[in-house]
Amino acid sequence: MEPNEQATQLLRGTDTFLPADELAERIGEGRPLRVKLGLDPTAPTVTLGWAVVLSKLRQFQDLGHTAVLIVGDFTAQVGDPSGNSETRRRLSHEEVKGYADAVLRDFGLILSDDNLEIRHNSEWLAGIDMHGVLELTSKATLAQMLERDDFSNRFGAGQPISMMEFMYPLLQAYDSVAVHADVEMGGTDQLFNLMMGRQIQERSGQRAQMVLTMPLLLGTDGNKKMSQSLGNYIGLREAPEEMFGKVMSIPDQAMIQWFQLASGLEFELINRVVAELSAGSLHPNEAKRLLGRSIVTQYHCDEDALRAEQAFDRQFRAHQAPEEVEEHRLGPDDPVSLPALLRETGLVSSGSEARRMITQDAVKLDGVPLGSEPVERPMLVGKVLQVGKRRFVRLTD
Repeated sequence: MEPNEQATQLLRGTDTFLPADELAERIGEGRPLRVKLGLDPTAPTVTLGWAVVLSKLRQFQDLGHTAVLIVGDFTAQVGDPSGNSETRRRLSHEEVKGYADAVLRDFGLILSDDNLEIRHNSEWLAGIDMHGVLELTSKATLAQMLERDDFSNRFGAGQPISMMEFMYPLLQAYDSVAVHADVEMGGTDQLFNLMMGRQIQERSGQRAQMVLTMPLLLGTDGNKKMSQSLGNYIGLREAPEEMFGKVMSIPDQAMIQWFQLASGLEFELINRVVAELSAGSLHPNEAKRLLGRSIVTQYHCDEDALRAEQAFDRQFRAHQAPEEVEEHRLGPDDPVSLPALLRETGLVSSGSEARRMITQDAVKLDGVPLGSEPVERPMLVGKVLQVGKRRFVRLTD
């Protein structure tokens, strides 16, 4: 494929690419580009939000370029301040390692094993000495850091900003130096950090990387960006029925963005769907079903997508419970702590999620909402415990 044709394909769907005219020129140099994507493992699941930028990275791989995936096991302990209005809680080494092990398993659902280089930034950041820290900080100014909207807003409001947070863009930029990146990718909220990478590379005697940002996928609430902390996400390894049901729950106004960023459909088909939705010739419900099937098919298969749609209709049109419900044997404790039971059954991923779902009356026993009080064990045996609209388990003795 000719350089200009490659560049056109790779730039499709992007938000920003800088310098705008350089991609085809570098491709024309005749060597694989080193395309860097850094992801901090701060949660245990790879979501459709992450998949947006991972899918673009896969496009580079398919065209023969090298994907340099950096697992930010060091920077995750610092905490990326992008978009935050307050200082983030630091994660422990053990927390980060657990998250890293989990997300690495999910990356293979999108990325190819060919043309792939996986690095951990603790390789070069964990051993940096004070001389190295001072050398790195000398390459940027305080005025530059305060150009960032989140930093300037917090500074203007008198909110604290730690010196460690100022270090984060510099550490991410040093990753680009360490791996000799030609391109660095990220979400739109990463533009400042990516541009800092260009500066630090130049001041380290390297050719400055190109910068590519992808739009941020809205969460299932259709309001805020997809986030595990907000609970508005779909994980790549979620069951087909869960995936399809969550897609069907998104607001209609979010559908076009989801088609463009998450459907995996051909560009021409997406454009046709968007046009038909705008013209009113395609009903939103039918469009959403197509979206749900396409997303499930990407991470499972066609048959799973069909069964997920049938299960959705059975539950929400015929108001029937799923045909197959997993069973969970109750432990000996009596009474039973509901938050603990929800975690044991896998219906929630954390105690905080359990408490949130209970508060929202989203936890039911045979259709009856439960409170937060412990439940007598005999009352649970043989009944179906439900979280939200799509998560069920039958409790056994």
